[in-house]
Amino acid sequence: MRVARDPAVRVTVKPEARRALLESRRLVERAIGTGQTIYGINTGFGKLANVRIPPDQLDQLQANLLRSHAAGVGAPLPPPVVRAIILLRANVLLRATSGVRPELVEALVAMLNARVLPLVPEQGSVGASGDLAPLSHIGLALMGEGQVLSPTGAPAPAAEALASAGLTPYRFGPKEGIAFINGTQAQSALLALLVHDSRVLWRTAVGAAAMSLEALRGTPSPLDPRIHAARPHRGQIQAATLMRELLEESEIRESHRENDPRVQDAYSLRCAPQVLGAVADAIRFAEETVAIELNASTDNPLVFDNGDVISGGNFHGQPVAQALDVLAMTLTTLQAIAERRVERLVNPDLSQGLPAFLTSDPGLSSGLMMVQITAASLVAESRALAMPASIGSIPTDANQEDFVPMGMAAAFKAGRILTNAQRVVAAELLCAAQGLEYLKPMAPGRGVAALYGRLRGLTPAVPPLTSDRPPAPDLDRVARAVVEGDLDPAGQRGSGTAGRHSVLE
Repeated sequence: MRVARDPAVRVTVKPEARRALLESRRLVERAIGTGQTIYGINTGFGKLANVRIPPDQLDQLQANLLRSHAAGVGAPLPPPVVRAIILLRANVLLRATSGVRPELVEALVAMLNARVLPLVPEQGSVGASGDLAPLSHIGLALMGEGQVLSPTGAPAPAAEALASAGLTPYRFGPKEGIAFINGTQAQSALLALLVHDSRVLWRTAVGAAAMSLEALRGTPSPLDPRIHAARPHRGQIQAATLMRELLEESEIRESHRENDPRVQDAYSLRCAPQVLGAVADAIRFAEETVAIELNASTDNPLVFDNGDVISGGNFHGQPVAQALDVLAMTLTTLQAIAERRVERLVNPDLSQGLPAFLTSDPGLSSGLMMVQITAASLVAESRALAMPASIGSIPTDANQEDFVPMGMAAAFKAGRILTNAQRVVAAELLCAAQGLEYLKPMAPGRGVAALYGRLRGLTPAVPPLTSDRPPAPDLDRVARAVVEGDLDPAGQRGSGTAGRHSVLE
């Protein structure tokens, strides 16, 4: 996260890792010297694997691979994503199974440290044999070809950028081109960023749920730890624990402890720990998946310490794509239940005495009516996007690559859904904070009060609604605070790593 989102962070290669990679490279050169046929080293690629390449053309084979596979289209990936991809690619190439020269890793790290970022189009990868197009665009820039992003974000020639940074274009040798582009690092980089931001959002969403419970004068009885110990899903216990902490010492709770005619709250309040707990468990699954993938050998073929060079399929992105799809689905769930609480807050039939649409002059004023409508539109869009991409294989490469995971498509959908979820949680926080205005002078729980204070203390300010004003600026300011971790009730600020707007913006 620090390398991705802080350009000032520098990366170095450990000497012991370099030594291990050098020994791996010697094994590759020894295998080439025996004259045996090795896929991707002295053969064509994919359907052309049966074509043997003469020894004097092996370097040209690798350069041609990068040039021919740089077929991406669409808008450039944002700089933080490109930095993450470069870091992860350097990390996997540094593994002894890659068999590349240490100089390739060092050239890639030097480009990252010099802030020379290749222009990587966001579309064109099906996720196997890895993220071929995105990684080829990075390799192309490393050769001094293609384009990079200038400091203004405009395209610039890679050769000029390397020369300005004092860097020499890299000449790929045998195996190095295919090792460079066979891997899941584009989709894995996006998954890593999404997991981090989802964890920040999850804690903030639990805080929003606790604030809504107070504003709606709900009962915290369903948060009793005995209930959750009886169904001990880890995320459910975490959600209930955090909500209890946020609601401690609530004067609002004491105001309706006795003689409350309600027997139970609606599911969006009463079952918040169960629903948000399931979300937490799904985020954890995605995190566990990407934690393995970040340090896995995903290039091809792999080199082993006995000299075997074996072609396999670790470049296949199915685990990553599947985790991205699970993340997309669970973030849709998170925002959907948040929107239901927004509806309860603004609806006078459901809000337990709060004024209609949270305005003191309903009728003449519409208050926060449109905030719920905006939230509903975002949830509807996310539901349409939540269809898994990882089940949508289209065969490629003359049916040699006949089952592919569509990981980048899954990443883009999940990123859009994350952005929607951040905005829906912002809508809930805005409405819940306004609801608390009508319960003063009673104070909410200590944690909720602190969260309320942080929201009201944002700059630009988000003051209570006293008369109609456009909600859009308030929604935007609160959403940015959600993204940046400023409203994370656990107080775990991103320190610049939580992003600016979303993974893809």
